[in-house]
Amino acid sequence: MNYQNILVETQDAIGTLTLNSPKTFNALSRNMIGEIIAALEDFASTDSVKVLIVKSSAKHFCSGHNLSEMIDGSLSEYKFIFEQCTRMMTLVHEIPQTVIAQVHGVATAAGCQLVATCDLAIADTTAKFGTPGVRIGLFCTTPMVALSRAVGRKRALEMLLTGRLISAEEAENYGLVNRVVSEEALESTCMDMAKAIAEASPLVLRLGKRAFYDQIELDEPRAYDYATNLITLNLMAEDAQNGIKAFLEKRKPVWTGR
Repeated sequence: MNYQNILVETQDAIGTLTLNSPKTFNALSRNMIGEIIAALEDFASTDSVKVLIVKSSAKHFCSGHNLSEMIDGSLSEYKFIFEQCTRMMTLVHEIPQTVIAQVHGVATAAGCQLVATCDLAIADTTAKFGTPGVRIGLFCTTPMVALSRAVGRKRALEMLLTGRLISAEEAENYGLVNRVVSEEALESTCMDMAKAIAEASPLVLRLGKRAFYDQIELDEPRAYDYATNLITLNLMAEDAQNGIKAFLEKRKPVWTGR
């Protein structure tokens, strides 16, 4: 696909999706959202890619929705934008690849939502995060869904009600990002994490990601019941048997994806 607002690349088992609309600070326009959905669906059907890094080519990661598309429109037009954005966020969880956000600069509103939605996130020291919609009369209710699940109620509500930008260090303390590194180390740190993840069996990575999101909202007894059944089935997989034997024999496993 000939993308206009994003760049997509693949190198070995690692894919990259780069937000590439610097003039709008990577605002999530309808066109960009559509392109991201198409790219995620394409990655979902690509067995050779195990990890996807989402990053920015601009000064900032993502400024949220394109506000110029949110004036003088109809109810159906607005609903389409948010439904498409929800579809995009949902796909981040549904695709089999582990998705890592590589965050430089500001990530606000739906941009903060995207970071909260990604499976993992690494930020550099320039990064700032916020849900400032309350300040312009548009409460960040859709970003709230991902944010509250990532950082908890009290911290999410503070961000949502004040609109205050938090620093990268605060975001790490909140649990919104996994770690904070220098600007110079951001790309290499994300790539090192992606490579470490990509060493695992593709079958097990797919199974593990799906299992995590399936059990996370269950109560503890149901979560254990689900996990017990799944790990039993996992043990029957060829990769599990090969991996255990390789560990016991002190050799590197060879994955078959089965």
